[in-house]
Order: sequence, then C-alpha cells, then structure tokens
Amino acid sequence: MARADRTERIIRQAALAIAVVGFLALPAAAETPAEWVELGTHVHGFFGGFIAAGIRIGLDAQQRLHAQPRELSIHYYQGEKAPCPCMVDGTMLAVQASPGQGTVTIAPEKAPPGLLAVIVVRHRKTGQALRYEVPDSQLPVMLGWNKLEPLQRYTAAMQAEGLFAMAPDTSR
Repeated sequence: MARADRTERIIRQAALAIAVVGFLALPAAAETPAEWVELGTHVHGFFGGFIAAGIRIGLDAQQRLHAQPRELSIHYYQGEKAPCPCMVDGTMLAVQASPGQGTVTIAPEKAPPGLLAVIVVRHRKTGQALRYEVPDSQLPVMLGWNKLEPLQRYTAAMQAEGLFAMAPDTSR
C-alpha cells in the first residue's frame, strides 16, 4: 500500500475514533429530528447532508434487520467523488456502532465507480446483511442540503427519493 494511502487511512480512522469518543459521552440514542441534529453536531462538529444521509441509512438498516442498538456492524467503502467519509459517521450514530467495539470498519479499497459510497450493515447475531449503494448522482443533492438549516437537512434526507439502492448482501 502506498504511503499516502496508508496515511489517509490512518487519518480517517483517527477521525472516526475521535467521533466515537464524543459519541460515548452522549445519551445512548436520539429519537426526535432535533435530537439527531444535536447528536450529529456534537459528535461530528457539523450536521451536514452526509451525516443526515448516514443516519437515514442506519435507521433503515436497523428497522429492516430488526436490530437493537449495538447489534449491527458497518463496513464502509468511500467513492472517488465523495468529499468526506461523513456518511459513515451518521450511520454509526444511528446504529450505535463504533470502531473501538470492532463494529465499524473503513475499507482500504474504494467503492465501485459511479458510487459515492457503499455501506454494508450486518446483524452481528444473525449474520444477515444489507448493502446500501449511494450513487454519485446524489452528491449535488446532499451538498445542496447544506444550504438549508440543520433540521431541514435532516428532513430532506429522510424524505429523499433515490438516495440509495439497497439489497441483501451475501458476501462475508
């Protein structure tokens, strides 16, 4: 692995670990849109469109996999066009996963071309997994949400059509 790639991976993992430390100091979960905005802002420092999209993916996975908090793990692949890995922060918050618990990993390889991100969410007890693919076409949509107020960003993400494609993941 090239030194620059290794350095980038270390920086991403360190940022994620810092976010987790902040996350652990907060109440276990958010329930209202305002609580999600507050939690995302506190942990991440800014409640942008990528955090909101990640929360939506995490909540969707938790519901579809019939999981309780801390029962899911996340494996994240960042796309070439993604300006940041913030979407994994939102997903992590929604399902209460953390790298310190071994339930969040960032793939060293990129998402396939045409995808902003791929997030695989796996139920730790059942092994059932879902693969969320966020197309590059959503980049201007999510960046546009950042022109809105934080609560409006949350609402936009929760109501957005075409934000992701989801399918069962059978890889291990």
